[in-house]
Amino acid sequence: MQLELVEQARGGDHDAFAVLVRAATPRLYGAAKLILRDPDRAQDAVQEALVLAWRHVKALRDPQAWDAWLYRLTVRACIRLAQANRRRDLVELAAVPDREPTTANDFPAYLAERDRLGRELSQLPIDQRTVMVLHFYLDLPLTNVADILGVPVGTAKSRLNRGLATLRSAMATEPSELHVVQERPA
Repeated sequence: MQLELVEQARGGDHDAFAVLVRAATPRLYGAAKLILRDPDRAQDAVQEALVLAWRHVKALRDPQAWDAWLYRLTVRACIRLAQANRRRDLVELAAVPDREPTTANDFPAYLAERDRLGRELSQLPIDQRTVMVLHFYLDLPLTNVADILGVPVGTAKSRLNRGLATLRSAMATEPSELHVVQERPA
């Protein structure tokens, strides 16, 4: 069914394109949000990718590559937005946690750990973060990740390996304080 819709969209059918977009948007937004770590910029990236998809849908040679093509457009939009926003200053404020978690199943501890992982993930370079999101969040094999990013498979593996090593190292050390990061325009 998706192949038929892609063919119809390639022929200029707005309704077929709208059906495809409705099905793909949640996945694209989820990936963009993890890559950019900002819901508003993630929406902008997905919108930019979908506008490009509509403009260039006739150039899509293989209808079976629809999903990979949309991911590629979204990832590239994310990278453009991330590079455009590099000029923001980061100000770190120290916040000491109120208490230590009492049990391994402590829900606040889980939330704190998840938040810490998110902060550490956002500290990774965009190329490593992108590979990790595509591979772990979207559950794509590294060959597909490399294809989406337009890099050799070895490069995707290297970025994944470096990103995981950095995360493991950061998560292995116990933080003496939690850091709240605020962005301030330059």
